[in-house]
Amino acid sequence: MDAYATITALAGALEAGDVGPVELVESSLERIDSLNPALGAFIEMTRERALREARAAQVSIKAGNRLGPLHGIPYAAKDLFDVESVATTAGTRVLRDNIARQDCTVVDRLAKAGMILLGKTITCQLAADIIGLNFDQGTPHNPWHRVAHVPGGSSCGSGVCVAAGMAPMALGTDTGGSVRAPAAHCGVVGLKTTVGRVSRHGVFPESTTLDSVGPLTRSVEDAALVYDAIHGPDARDETTVHLPRHDPLSSLKQGVEGLMIAFAEGVLFENVHPDIELAVRAAGEVFGALGARLSSIDLPEVRSVLELDPEPWRCISAEGYACHQALFDQHGEELDPMARSAMQGKHVTAVDYYRMLRRLTELQRSLAERMGTVDAVLVPTVSMPAVPVEEIAHDRAQIARYAEIYVRNTSVGNLLRLCSISVPCGLSSEGLPIGLMIYAKPYDEAMALRVAYAFEQATDWHQAHPDLSWAGD
Repeated sequence: MDAYATITALAGALEAGDVGPVELVESSLERIDSLNPALGAFIEMTRERALREARAAQVSIKAGNRLGPLHGIPYAAKDLFDVESVATTAGTRVLRDNIARQDCTVVDRLAKAGMILLGKTITCQLAADIIGLNFDQGTPHNPWHRVAHVPGGSSCGSGVCVAAGMAPMALGTDTGGSVRAPAAHCGVVGLKTTVGRVSRHGVFPESTTLDSVGPLTRSVEDAALVYDAIHGPDARDETTVHLPRHDPLSSLKQGVEGLMIAFAEGVLFENVHPDIELAVRAAGEVFGALGARLSSIDLPEVRSVLELDPEPWRCISAEGYACHQALFDQHGEELDPMARSAMQGKHVTAVDYYRMLRRLTELQRSLAERMGTVDAVLVPTVSMPAVPVEEIAHDRAQIARYAEIYVRNTSVGNLLRLCSISVPCGLSSEGLPIGLMIYAKPYDEAMALRVAYAFEQATDWHQAHPDLSWAGD
C-alpha cells in the first residue's frame, strides 16, 4: 500500500477488500517506527488501542457492517486532545502526569466513525508557537529537507506526520494559524474551522475565543470527510450548540464556474517571498481557467486588526492565563519563551479585555458585510518558506521576528472569525512547500472546501512528496 495514499483511496481499497484495517495499522506503525527517530513527529503511541480497534474494524467490515469511508482508517492526534488513559502534555514534561480520563469529543466522534488512533503528535508548548519549535520535547523535523527546517506550529508533529506518510490524517488546533502554518510548511492540506463548528470539549485550551479544531490531510476531499464526521453541536461546548450540522460533501465537487474569487490585495501581500507570490498569483490563473470570476478586493479591516497588534493577543492571553493559572504560577519559568508569553494575561484588566473583544466584534461585522459579494479570498498562507531551525533557535529576537512573519496572514482569520483552508500550490527554489490560503465567510467551510477542491483537481502539487531516503525510508 502506498504510504502516501489518501483516505479516499484507502477507503476504496478497504471497501473492495484489497486491504484490511489490521494491515493498514501495522504498516503505519512500522513506518512510524522507521521514520520517527529522525523526524520526531510523535510523542506517544497508542499501539494496543490501535491494534485492538483495527481487529474490531476488520471483523465489522467483513460482516458487512461498514460504518462509512473513515471506517478502518488510521490517524494521529495533536497532544492537546484528551485520549483516555494517555497523558495530555500540551508539549511540556511539566504535564506528563496529566492523564485523561476519557476521550475528547472529537476523538470520540472519529472512533464512532471507525477511525483508528495511532498515537499523539508533538505540539509546541501550550500551542503557543507558530514556528513549530519545542525546546522541551524536541522540534519535529520538516521532512522536505535533510537539514532541519521549521515545520510550522503549533500542530508541528501533525504536519510532519501527514507529510511523511506516517498517517493519512492528523488532528490539529488553530488559534492563530496552528493548522495552516504547518500545512503550508509541510506541503499538506490544513482546514481551519470557524469557532463553534467543531467541539473543543476535552481539548487543552489556549484561547476560548479563538481556538478551533481542524484536520491536516493529504487531500481536500479527505479534509471534507473528516470535517463531516467531527463537526456539529456538543452540549459540552456551548459555542457549538446553536450551529446545526451541514453537508460539506454535497457541494464539494461543483466547481468554481461563476464564483467570485478575489485576491486580498494590500498588507497580506506585503514583504512576501518572490517564490510564494509567484505561486499564489499563478493560482489565480488556474481559477480563471476554471471559469471563476477573478478580481481583487481591499479589506481595510485586515489592516485595522493588524494595526492593533499586539493588543489583541495580550488581551486574549488573559484567557490562557485564567485557564492555566496554577501551571504558570508554579512552572512558568520552566516553559519555552513563547509559552511564557501567555503569563502577561494576568496583567490585563477587565476593561481592556472587554474593549478589545468589542473592537474585534465590530471589525468582524464590518468584514462580513464587505465580503458579502465575494465567495472566497486568496492570500499566501505564510509569507516566507520554512527556514533552518539552527538559523533561529538560539536567538530569541530571531524567534520573535519569524513568529511575526509566519503568523501575519493566518492570524487575521482567527481574529476576524473567518474559516479557511491551506492547500499546496508550489515549491520554492529550494524545494520547500508553498501554501495557498483560501478564506471564506464565517461558517462557510463548504465553500472553502469547494474552492480548494477545484484548485487541487486542476493541479498536481498535492501529489508531491518529500524524499525521505536520508531518514531511513
